[in-house]
This record gives sequence, structure tokens and C-alpha cells, in this order.
Amino acid sequence: MGAASVSDLITRYGGNLPRYTSYPTAASFTEAVGPAQAEGWLRALPAEQPLSLYFHVPFCDELCRFCGCNTSVMRRDDGRQAYGDLLREELRRVVALIGSQRRVRHVQFGGGTPSTLPESALRQIMRSVRAMFHVEPNAECSMELDPRHVPQNYPALLGELGFTRISLGVQDLNEKVQEACGRHQSFEQTEACVSSVRAAGVSGINIDLIYGLPYQTEESVAETVRQIASLRPDRLAVFGYAHVPWKQKRQRLIPEASLPGPMERLAQRACMDVVLQKHGYVPVGLDHYALPDDALVKATSEGTLRRNFQGYTTDSADALIGMGASAISMLPGGYTQNITAVAPYVRALADSDHLPVARGVARTADDHLRGKVIERLMCDMGVDLAQMEAGLDVFTPELAELAPFVQDGLVTVTGAKVQMTEKGRPFVRNVAALFDTHRKTLAQASVGRPDQQRFSRAI
Repeated sequence: MGAASVSDLITRYGGNLPRYTSYPTAASFTEAVGPAQAEGWLRALPAEQPLSLYFHVPFCDELCRFCGCNTSVMRRDDGRQAYGDLLREELRRVVALIGSQRRVRHVQFGGGTPSTLPESALRQIMRSVRAMFHVEPNAECSMELDPRHVPQNYPALLGELGFTRISLGVQDLNEKVQEACGRHQSFEQTEACVSSVRAAGVSGINIDLIYGLPYQTEESVAETVRQIASLRPDRLAVFGYAHVPWKQKRQRLIPEASLPGPMERLAQRACMDVVLQKHGYVPVGLDHYALPDDALVKATSEGTLRRNFQGYTTDSADALIGMGASAISMLPGGYTQNITAVAPYVRALADSDHLPVARGVARTADDHLRGKVIERLMCDMGVDLAQMEAGLDVFTPELAELAPFVQDGLVTVTGAKVQMTEKGRPFVRNVAALFDTHRKTLAQASVGRPDQQRFSRAI
């Protein structure tokens, strides 16, 4: 094992990198891909291929300063209802392209805060989904919730409509951290939300935590983890805060001096890892944890874990179709993203019979190959390049570039097998980036232009 100090490793492998929830990443999307390409890729989907559906709801009841998501405050119920109608109209246009009664394995509502949809709107959307598609009996149906703003009857509604999983944002329970983030959420609110959805028959619980937030310390993140672990969620995601004030103006309200440095961030992450494992959670990929009997852990052991724009998943579908403003679709032909802002998204649906696609990127054979390599690295913490259906000479440059990682004890290379060590787990994005042929071009375009930085901090 190399003798490099933690400080040396951070200096060497710091910087900004993609999270690799797709390949090519969203930073490669351009307006060269539009509705025509998206519709062609949808028409080309094999009839027997199972699909997954994603509905993006870009509304919240209040905005958090740390959030990098595409969301805004929508107070009017009629506006929220109208948006639900648009989601159904976009779904109808998709079905006109791919045909009805396609098999669906996952249905997910994200945001924003999807529970800002009125109950009647959610009922209508789910009624349309079940009428237009064949939702498999064991399909996962999930929704993100904000424990501070759950309508009284919503948990019962989710149970009635067949939802199987909810995902709760918690981030941190320390009052000083919450004040700096503009998000006040007590443990009691979180506990009450978990209890209410479980009582309604929604058994799957995900909770999101964040390290690297203003004023966080090792002690404070450890205490948050201990409290959340007491609720026994099935899964937890532990993300590093992405400070991108050039992209999200609300983050400018967070004083940069209050943010932990790279050494502190890495220490916080390690501390959370220790506490979670002590409470019986198993590491999954880079930043997820799950109870030993959870499907994510089984998928990890079987090498079938997947990664997409929603993070780590057991979803095996190769086509994920996104509806809503800024929603991204993953198709064999390429990735597409809808118009980001709500008003232009609304106008596009009103003014045309086409899909409201704004940009995207086609996927070449090389993209599919490298995407598979990167996904296995991100999911399995290793990859056997000999199983990638390409000559090993294709990866000769990358194998050479791994030498410093091997020397630093972050990676082992045995023949064509690349394996992250436990020490190297936090640096898996750095190794994945070696196989990313799009990255250098994008990085060169960002030199000297902070407003063009596209990625979050690697550590």
C-alpha cells in the first residue's frame, strides 16, 4: 500500500468530477438533440423491452439554500393541478410513440417535492399509468417526500395507490446547520412521517443525508446518523454537498467560510460510514447503505446493481422515460432532457404535438462500452475489462493511467481486473473518470470560467 497521506491524496485527486449517474453525463447534452431524435429513439424501443417511468415535479413548499435541484415555490393549487394534467398529456404522447401496455417495472416521482401535487392529480396520473401500461405486480412505485410538508391524507393515499417506497430528505438534524441551510426539520417530524407511511402500508423507506454542509463537524454528523439509524430505514444515501453557487443562486446565501474543507469532508464521510456499519447497514456503491436483507444488498452481491439518474437501483430496465419540466430520459439511442423551466415547458406542450425535449446526447457504441465500464466501477467498486466485449487494447491508456492509484493503495490491478480497495472507495469517481473520453473536452472548455464548471467536488 502506498504511503501517501490523506492530505496528499486530496491534493492529488481533488477537483470537480461527475457523479456518473449516466454516461455520457448531462454535461455533454446539447441542443443538437431535440424532439425529433427523442421520438425516433422511443419508436425504436423493442416491444418486449420493459420500461421505467419517472415523473418530475419541480415545486416545493419552501426552498432550501443547499439544494441544487430544479424547483420553485408554487402556492396555487390550480397551478399544481394544471401541471399534473400536463404530465398526463406528455405521458399520452409517449404512449402514442411506443404503443400501449408496455411492461413497467419502476414508477418514480421526484422533484422538487412530488407531494405538492394535489391528491386528485396524483390519482389521475396513476390511473393513466395503469390504463396505458402493464405495471408488473412486483413493480416498485416510489415518491420523494418532505417530512415538513406532508398533506394529512397523503400517506393513506400512497398506500391506496400501491406505492411501495418513499424517500425522505433529512440532510442533517443539527440546529446550527439547519439554520445555515434554511431548512428547519426536527427529528420528531421525520419520525412522524416514517411512522405514518409505514402505517399506510408503504414499507420501503429511504433517507438522504448530506455531509460537507455549513458548520457540520464529525461529531454533529455522527449524532445525526445515530438518530436516523434508530428509525431503521431500509436504505440511506450519504451525499457530499455540492456547492455550485454559479449554478444555483440560492447557494450564495451560504457563507463559504462555514463550509468544511476537503479534509473535514472526508473525515465526516468516514465517520458516517463507521456509525452506519456499527448500526448494521451494509455499504452499497459509493454513497448508499442498506439493511442486510434489502434488495440493494442482494443486487450488490450478485453483480446486478444498476445506477441511473435516481442513484443506485435494482431497476434492470434499459429505458427510463422521464416526464415533466427538466426530466431526463435514458434510452438505448441516447439521453434526452425536457425544457427546464416550467413556463416554457408548458408553452411547448401547448404550441406543438411533439415532446418538450430541449437537449440531449446520442450514445455511440463506444459510449455504451465505456458507460458499462463506469457503471460497474460505480456499482461493484471494480470491473473486469476482459468481460467488456472489446479488445483490451482499447483500454491500454486507462490501464497505464491507473498506475498512480495502484501506488497510492487505492486500486489493485490483476490482469484485466480493476478493483477499488476500501481505502480507495471514496475515490471511485476519479477512477471512473479515467474511462470518460468526454471529460477532457468539457474540462478544457471550463478553464478559467467558474460559471462553466459543470461538476461537483470529487471529495
